[in-house]
Amino acid sequence: MRWVLVVIGLSLLTVDSYGQLNTPKYSNEFLSIGAGARALGMAATQTAVADDVTSGFWNPASLTDLSHDYEVSLMHAEYFAGIANYDYGSFATPLDSLSTLAISVVRFAVDDIPDTRFLYDANGRIDYNNIRFFSAADYAFLFSYAREFSRIQGLSLGANFKVVHRTVGDFANAWGFGLDAAATYRINDWRFGLMLHDVTGTFNAWTHNSELVSDVYTQTGNVIPANTIEVTLPKASLGIARSWRFWESKIGLLTAADLDFTFDGKRNVLLKSDFSSVDPSLGLEVDYKQLAFVRLGAGNVQQLKDFDGSTYRSFQPDFGLGFRAGSISVDYALTDIGDRSESLYSHVFSLKFSIDREAKQ
Repeated sequence: MRWVLVVIGLSLLTVDSYGQLNTPKYSNEFLSIGAGARALGMAATQTAVADDVTSGFWNPASLTDLSHDYEVSLMHAEYFAGIANYDYGSFATPLDSLSTLAISVVRFAVDDIPDTRFLYDANGRIDYNNIRFFSAADYAFLFSYAREFSRIQGLSLGANFKVVHRTVGDFANAWGFGLDAAATYRINDWRFGLMLHDVTGTFNAWTHNSELVSDVYTQTGNVIPANTIEVTLPKASLGIARSWRFWESKIGLLTAADLDFTFDGKRNVLLKSDFSSVDPSLGLEVDYKQLAFVRLGAGNVQQLKDFDGSTYRSFQPDFGLGFRAGSISVDYALTDIGDRSESLYSHVFSLKFSIDREAKQ
């Protein structure tokens, strides 16, 4: 517990010390999308729920709950009517009876963006064969470690070493590094989770191709950007979950709630202040013999403005299904549903494979 309090204190000091640096409100925001259709069908209420290979993304301390020798998870989703692609993959395995290791990869990109700088040939004629294409892509590599805390039964601690790489074709790219810290506590049917994102601040060092950028920006009359260091400020997620079994343990019910705390000023969330904003979310999962699952979630509460200037509250409902057959799990989520013109719904699919050494032999 002292370790957790020390990390929280360092996080708050980090927020204050980076006040004069380039700290945009939504830096590395692609890492807030999530991992796994199970999670997204429950409005991402996973801080205290995740107990498999996806824990490396949601709460690395929960990797100690891994129930197989090897687990692999893959996910694909498309956003903005297929313009943006989001892919996730992860692998986890126990190192011994107390510790677990995981590796996760995330890619969020807009591909095949036309580069029309060479549309006109030397004679001033349009030649569509001269159009080139590039991608604006964000990558994240998470190296996760978790260990059970032997002195306190039910307590596990974990951390992520995070590498971020962002590219905009040949025009610019950035490399970033950061740390996450996490803890989870289990007692009977209750679970509690704490995830501290970017506890030391995640630095992104941007480098621009001066030759390409100066040519493009000079033609358009824009200011040529300079190489900069962008810092992602810390944020925290606090979760609680409770499970029940009914009807001779054939029916299961899991309820969960998360509170996401950000420290970069006011955000358009349910609770906001100059120091911190709090975004709550709720999730529910019903299962039959741990073979078939139905999931619901609600979160992302915002205040929106109507055409007449009045404001109203809006929230994001989510829905999901899951099926398990032996060592293979297939999950589906329909996110961002509801009668709201401000956003587009998305279909998310994910697969999980589990392997045990005895089965492998």
